[in-house]
Amino acid sequence: MTEQQTCRADVLVLGAGIIGVSVALHLQQRGRSVILVDRRGAGEETSYGNAGLIERSSVVPYGAPRELTKLLRYAFNRSADVHFDWLHLPRIAPWLWRFWRESAPKRLARAAADMRPLIEQSVIEHEALMTAAGALPRLRKTGWIEGYRSERTFEQARTAAEALQPFGLNYAFLDRAELSRREPHLSDTLMGAVHWLDPATVADPGALVKAYAEHFVAQGGAFLHGDASRLRRDDNKWSIATEDGPIQAREVVVALGPWSGAVCRSLGYTVPLAMKRGYHVHFKTDADASLNHPVVDVDAGFLLAPMTRGIRLTTGVEFAPRDRRPNPVQLDNTEPLAREIFPLGQRIEPTPWMGSRPCLPDMRPVIGRGFRHKGLWFAFGHNHHGLTLGPVTGRLLAEMMTGTPTFTNPSPYALERFG
Repeated sequence: MTEQQTCRADVLVLGAGIIGVSVALHLQQRGRSVILVDRRGAGEETSYGNAGLIERSSVVPYGAPRELTKLLRYAFNRSADVHFDWLHLPRIAPWLWRFWRESAPKRLARAAADMRPLIEQSVIEHEALMTAAGALPRLRKTGWIEGYRSERTFEQARTAAEALQPFGLNYAFLDRAELSRREPHLSDTLMGAVHWLDPATVADPGALVKAYAEHFVAQGGAFLHGDASRLRRDDNKWSIATEDGPIQAREVVVALGPWSGAVCRSLGYTVPLAMKRGYHVHFKTDADASLNHPVVDVDAGFLLAPMTRGIRLTTGVEFAPRDRRPNPVQLDNTEPLAREIFPLGQRIEPTPWMGSRPCLPDMRPVIGRGFRHKGLWFAFGHNHHGLTLGPVTGRLLAEMMTGTPTFTNPSPYALERFG
């Protein structure tokens, strides 16, 4: 590696999903020279295939259920919103046990308190990046709708929503008539709904990440293609080979989503990272049928979202190895149920999309330094909320890396909590 051949920067950011691109932008705004590296284009992995929600209302993390009947339905693959790969179960059982323990009421309340500063800033930080990138017209501040098929589950939702009043959230309870006024093309299968008003949405999350990445490059950043597994530490510098030649930086950020665990292990860090795989497929609709908001059918376990390509049907959780062959059984099971509530047309894609959500059992991401290496930083494991928390994560990590006051205490997200 010669000086003439080597491209140098202050920071190397590995991963061009929403987390990595946001980190790169925030470091750039604070005067750091940054090189962003990914094997693919920006926003083409996990960041592409989500429901487009910037979920300001998810103040309580998605914990494991405590009810025995629901646990049994999940365990025997009798629920549309959760599916297990049985061959994977022995390997993931310790993670599931820890996740279940962390979901106990007191621990879940602590997790909610720790995550609250990030969630509360989520829409604000997206608006700031969108404004800078000229992408603000992509933002839809109309919330999303949580629908219910029975009076019993709707009443339970009312109780749960009212319990969140200390968080200052805005929402509206919709009976069948009011739901029909807001979504005229939904059938009367849903008895009622909760309209969460604080969240924002985007119609193409992958395109939003690309817009952020294009702004990063336009402001002088470099985006190169390379393999993160080839990260090396030489002469107190971090280096990696790319298609455009070797690059070197004083600091490196690992923001590789579901691939972060492999890099952590190669560097001697043990992180209990599990994958919750998810699927989506787009549908055409009749010319006169439209959907104004993302709608979750809670009882049936799926979400419909109006997207640029059509109506996106997204599934819940599949516990399976990241690289195992796709098994879109959840899509196949929920499509008939989705057609009960909305007039879907034909599928647009011949093959459904699949991606992996990187999740940690305590429902907090890792944001902070690698305590065994100088100049090593991490940002991954956002537990379903990567799109939501990308910009706010970028801000917090950039504040930490540049030694400026952080807007919130970062200690709950430290890697050291896993030893």
